[in-house]
Amino acid sequence: MTETRIHPETGARLRRGVRAQTVRYGSLAREIDVPGWYPEDGGEGIHAGTDLAEADSAYRELREEYAAHVRAARKRLKLSQEEAGRIIGGGKRAFQKYESGATPPSDAAVGLIELLIRHPEEVEMLRAIRAGLRGPPEGVKGAER
Repeated sequence: MTETRIHPETGARLRRGVRAQTVRYGSLAREIDVPGWYPEDGGEGIHAGTDLAEADSAYRELREEYAAHVRAARKRLKLSQEEAGRIIGGGKRAFQKYESGATPPSDAAVGLIELLIRHPEEVEMLRAIRAGLRGPPEGVKGAER
């Protein structure tokens, strides 16, 4: 007979198993298998500290990988940390933290970083927006400054 447990909050019967979980950091993601105690209906499971060791490891690896990704992107765009912080948001200190892996960028900053990686020509538009010099968007008639 398989060992079971009862979920302390839901009362569901739990069995030992493994489920896929996505670990995310910045724009990076990795799917890993996480052992734990899970209900048959797909509801929430319970994990012991050792169950989460692989998830913790994947998170640390993604954090380091994303820090290097942000640093490389900033350098490809020929931006200092100060300017990157000004046009993407958060300031110079924020970019130092992103590039060291100490702090993840906000979802908005991740979006802008990834947009600039794919469309580096938009750096000039962001500079103009941050400087308050942006005119009406192309193709919009009657748009005011």
